[in-house]
Amino acid sequence: MTDAVITEFAGTRKGTIARFYQYGNGGVRVLDAKKNLKRLYLFDPSTNIMTERDPAGQDKIIRRFVFDPYGMLEETFAFGQRPRTFRYEDGARKIAVREGGEYGAVGKLFTFEGNGVSETAWGRNGEIERVYVFESGDTAVTERAGGWYGNVARTILFEGIRASVFREPESFLQFLMFTEWSAGDREEAVNEQVAQVRAGDKGASARSRYAYTGAPRASADTAASGRDQRPRIPSRSSDDDGIDFIPSADSPGSVVPRGPAASARPSREISFEERRPRGRNDRGQFPAGRSAEIPLEERFGGAREKEQLSRGGSVDIPLEERFESARREREKLSKGKSADIPYSERRGGGDR
Repeated sequence: MTDAVITEFAGTRKGTIARFYQYGNGGVRVLDAKKNLKRLYLFDPSTNIMTERDPAGQDKIIRRFVFDPYGMLEETFAFGQRPRTFRYEDGARKIAVREGGEYGAVGKLFTFEGNGVSETAWGRNGEIERVYVFESGDTAVTERAGGWYGNVARTILFEGIRASVFREPESFLQFLMFTEWSAGDREEAVNEQVAQVRAGDKGASARSRYAYTGAPRASADTAASGRDQRPRIPSRSSDDDGIDFIPSADSPGSVVPRGPAASARPSREISFEERRPRGRNDRGQFPAGRSAEIPLEERFGGAREKEQLSRGGSVDIPLEERFESARREREKLSKGKSADIPYSERRGGGDR
């Protein structure tokens, strides 16, 4: 039986190929864009276990995934990696991911919906982090970032196997494991792209593709006046051979001064008369303002015209009428219980 080939594109199908997955009964071989073996997953159907092996030595187990009716347990054998537990919830319509084992904190939640699976990071108030959309035709799965209508992060095409095979919870977890990108994988991909860019720069011409290398042309005014054209200025360094420099463009532009021009004389040569602020008289005093011409009576006359306050209605009520009701409403104080205790009995306790 020929193994199925799963192709992963960076972005849409028009993007570059990022990975190949050779899927068969024995396991999954993960290849990079140059078809170099990067990962190896082996199936053990008798025990419902999938193991990740070292491509250099297949006897070395890096991770082990144990499937059971309640979900999947990930066991790591590398220092610094924390195990994860994937548990079915809500009738296997959701998968809760716990970091650090069976009793770890919930890190993510996968929800199976009509046309795909949504992934929600814990603590994001229900906001979708990414979705896996099973496209019509049963030949592709599109990963979108941020929601069902988010940007396409990658597209995975299936040949020789239907995409709907991985819609079941157990098979989806299997698909999720061998297609995920670790931090090391992303860093390696970035370094490879940087190396390709640097290799392309070395093979390119040293001349800038934006520099004009033809003969300098005179403007219409210069041609009409018959003046000589501006001579071509050679490159300033050996690394910039072939680049034309325009002297007028290289020179700093003229700065338009703002405000009065500053004096170039030293301060010891400036007399006191020039330094003294304008507007003062010979005695060094400022002239009187316009308010000095307003008489004092006109300034403060309005403030002196105070209105007399009117008497309130309470003035017409006699004092007896005001406080008589308060006297009548007083209650006579009742005698306390201590008044019934004879004086001799009170003192009796003190003589003992």
